[in-house]
Amino acid sequence: MAVMAACSGGGQTAPADKPLSIGVIPKGTTHEFWNAIHAGAVKAERELNAKGVKVTITWKGPLREDDREQQVQVVEGFLSQGVSGLVLAPLDEKALVRPVEEAKRAGIPTVVIDSGLASNEIVSFVATDNIKGGELAADRMGELLGGKGTVLLLRYQEGSASTTEREVGFLNRLKEKFPGITLISSDQYAGPTRDTAKRASENLLNRYGNQIQGVFCVNESSTHGMLLALQDIGKAGKTSFIGFDASQTFVDAIEAGQMHGLVVQNPMNMGYLGVLRMVDHLQGRTVERRIDTGVWMITKENMKEPATAELLRPPVERYLN
Repeated sequence: MAVMAACSGGGQTAPADKPLSIGVIPKGTTHEFWNAIHAGAVKAERELNAKGVKVTITWKGPLREDDREQQVQVVEGFLSQGVSGLVLAPLDEKALVRPVEEAKRAGIPTVVIDSGLASNEIVSFVATDNIKGGELAADRMGELLGGKGTVLLLRYQEGSASTTEREVGFLNRLKEKFPGITLISSDQYAGPTRDTAKRASENLLNRYGNQIQGVFCVNESSTHGMLLALQDIGKAGKTSFIGFDASQTFVDAIEAGQMHGLVVQNPMNMGYLGVLRMVDHLQGRTVERRIDTGVWMITKENMKEPATAELLRPPVERYLN
């Protein structure tokens, strides 16, 4: 794991015997990805309490991943409750700056997970190297197409730093390494849900379906929407399709030959390390400024390997049921 070490700075040091309350705030609460983040946070809470460190996490976030105002309200609600610290996956890299900086002024530090925030007033950033994730997708696409063909990129949502980096990584790597691959569309957004993604996918396939050999989608909901749209028109398996994030639906699609690559993160580790690093900071320890939680390309050929099995099927039920 690559990390850049730096002193965390700021914040208040909590007495060792004082109970710590940590608000954990996802971008949304409907996707499997966020359930895995939640499970990781609960795992950290249990381990810390077993070691005698009294910690309580509270999980709360917006339902939809486009409700910036609700996420701001959740942060402000935790601020009014006087929690010890926040672990936040910002919906928007700019919209959440003000509440996070207000929290710091009130003595409540924030660890950011999953997606970046345009602020230096945080303890640490615990996330995937999303540029690398996009590059892995481009490399796989180049391999599948033999370096030649026509592809489209379905983006996720404006303001989302994590998916923007995946898009940039994919586009730049294609341009640099695979000049024989033509990008036919890269300016369309899937939106926050599987349903909005399916509609966007249908529009793209209606327009370009007979011209494309490959498709890349940059998160769980966009991947799911595109998979449904390809299945509806009988092109699932006939178009080289690379998605992002793990779900049982995608595992089944890879096994059926309907998906040809899946870029996966380790969301459980993100939630787990987010809480652990916040507790470290509150107890006065130095925390790395940037923690890379890893990114991998899953294919039909490697999906059965032990190292990838838990990435595809994280033990969420062990911690949430």
